Amino acid sequence: MSWTAADIPDQTGRVAVVTGANAGLGRETARALAGAGAHVVMAARDQAKAAAALADISAEHPRASLELAALDLSSQASVREAAAAILAAHERIDLLINNAGVMGIPERATVDGFEMQFGTNHLGHFALTALLIGALLRADAARVVTVTSTAHHMGRAVDPANPNLHGHYGPWRAYGQSKLANFHFGIGLQQRFAAAGVRPSSLIAHPGLSNTNLQAVSVQETGGGASQRFFHSLAGRTGMTPEQGARPQLRAATDAAARGGEFYVPRYVNNGPPVRRAIMRRVGMASAIRRLWEVSERETGLTIELGEPAGAAVRG
Repeated sequence: MSWTAADIPDQTGRVAVVTGANAGLGRETARALAGAGAHVVMAARDQAKAAAALADISAEHPRASLELAALDLSSQASVREAAAAILAAHERIDLLINNAGVMGIPERATVDGFEMQFGTNHLGHFALTALLIGALLRADAARVVTVTSTAHHMGRAVDPANPNLHGHYGPWRAYGQSKLANFHFGIGLQQRFAAAGVRPSSLIAHPGLSNTNLQAVSVQETGGGASQRFFHSLAGRTGMTPEQGARPQLRAATDAAARGGEFYVPRYVNNGPPVRRAIMRRVGMASAIRRLWEVSERETGLTIELGEPAGAAVRG
């Protein structure tokens, strides 16, 4: 039988942080987890949309336990502020769903000077994970789920000498790099968890072709570039609903049979129920993950230290 949100085990007593929970896949992930009994921290940049999403979920699940957290992943200061607020309210975190992202936009920089897609999709989530790691270590069996994309296949590993693609920018080149970074981050994080012998696990997921506002925003941001219009149209005609598209990350987060290092995707690549897929070990993956870690630590000033479960791992 196909896995759906109805298969999510009881999440009562668990704390979940979902980035980008104001719309699309993030909102549906928050809805499903709250419906299963979790307390969900809806972390999002647009607080007006997040409040509307919270009201929508509460209308469907009147007993849902929800809270909002202001989080702009394109700002390292905002990430730190959001993490501090979350940690002040929660001693432990059971689920961290690194879901939010931007796609195929014109070249621009974050407030910290990073290329926007790399800075938001990867560096923002790297920093958030580093800042919340102490609370994740305090949970009985925390999971970190990082959302990648089929676009990771067209991405190139991060070049430490030019992670922001200065002089070589293309909307889809940058998006592919950021999604491959998500892919490598999820794998690398699990390797570090396993080496340290700690309880959390790291998994990755991709939603396939889902008809969310991500494509619409991409079209709006680019003024309607041909490739952006194509994917927007394709998602509208053949894409899964946000509810269906959220299932791979929900399965990775909650399926009792799921294990660290696993990859959950739609059965038919871009469509279908969520299934586990083997990770193709590309030549050079180990060195790519090592370089990504070096760049991420250098750019954010944060490390993910796992030796002391009692504390958060930050520096700088």
